[in-house]
Amino acid sequence: MGKGPLSGVKVLEFAGIGPGPFCAMLLSDMGAEVIRIDRKGAHGGSKFDVTARGRKSIALDLKNPDAIETVLKLVEQADILQEGFRPGVMERLGLGPDVVLGRNPKIVYGRMTGWGQEGPLAHAAGHDINYISLTGALHAIGPKEGKPVPPLNLVGDFGGGALYLAMGMLAALHSASATGKGQVVDTAMTDGATSLMSMFFGFMASGMWEDDRYRNMLDGGAHFYDTYECSDGKFVSLGSIEPQFYALLREKAGLNDPAFDAQMDKGQWPDLKEKLSTVMKSKTRDEWCEIMEGTDICFAPVLSIGETIDHPHNAARKTVVEIDGVAQPNVAPRFFGTPSEIQGPPPEAGGNTDEVLTAWGFSSDDIAGLKTKEAI
Repeated sequence: MGKGPLSGVKVLEFAGIGPGPFCAMLLSDMGAEVIRIDRKGAHGGSKFDVTARGRKSIALDLKNPDAIETVLKLVEQADILQEGFRPGVMERLGLGPDVVLGRNPKIVYGRMTGWGQEGPLAHAAGHDINYISLTGALHAIGPKEGKPVPPLNLVGDFGGGALYLAMGMLAALHSASATGKGQVVDTAMTDGATSLMSMFFGFMASGMWEDDRYRNMLDGGAHFYDTYECSDGKFVSLGSIEPQFYALLREKAGLNDPAFDAQMDKGQWPDLKEKLSTVMKSKTRDEWCEIMEGTDICFAPVLSIGETIDHPHNAARKTVVEIDGVAQPNVAPRFFGTPSEIQGPPPEAGGNTDEVLTAWGFSSDDIAGLKTKEAI
């Protein structure tokens, strides 16, 4: 049993990609016992598959009725079932919500899709870049004159998907503990990513937001909220919004030109950005760090993934740890009453079938029979 606030919670995770594994990783990091259900014959288990860490794997032939019955016996003991197939797939397997909740009325049935369980696009294929295209987020990210730039797959898969699924399932788990009734959690990445845009919808309604990129405070339009190239070709970030932080930026960067008095005059932003760019290019990134890092300017160097490991702040907090020679993010958030921990490296696909079934109450004869029937 893992440590953390979810210690004792049992999760069945149907193997998938992207947001599903990341969500299950978070639950495992917080102490849940996560059993990943892989398809029989699946390959996997690389130590580099960081989001697969901290759970055990069983392999089942989900086209075999005995394998489906095996899942339902596991369901009887589980608190959460998590799946990320297209709408209707679980129903066709005989593992839809009605069947599962019939076997365990308290279970939380978490569903992850891009478009949701219904709607005109529900059955279409898609990826993060497509889902966030409908939210306004992708349109708002990118250079002034160029095309929108994908913010990795952070906004749809992980922010709007995995985190909303985790939050939703844990809220439903809390409800089930109080009422004895489980429920379905329909997590659509389009819904979650749109929810992440809530503040900007408010900005738009109030007249504080323009659709054109680089015309707004938080999209790179403001000279005091952007990234700047240094003399060594590396970059730093500035976020000096508040007047006192902006005043400190002016002091530390030597911005004595009275033109900088017009901080919030959007008409002046392009000229002020050009002037500030010239100043920031006068020193290396490390030189600017010596001057600004740790102050109230709201400053940070723009680090590559590799550089994050050795940054003093990250090192002091052990924000990145190493498992089997693979550097990876540590658990987040941190709990001081029920500390979390990474429960182990990624499993081999199907590598724990006998162990898991035994621990969940299957006899050796049961397991042998399932092997004979080629269900596992």
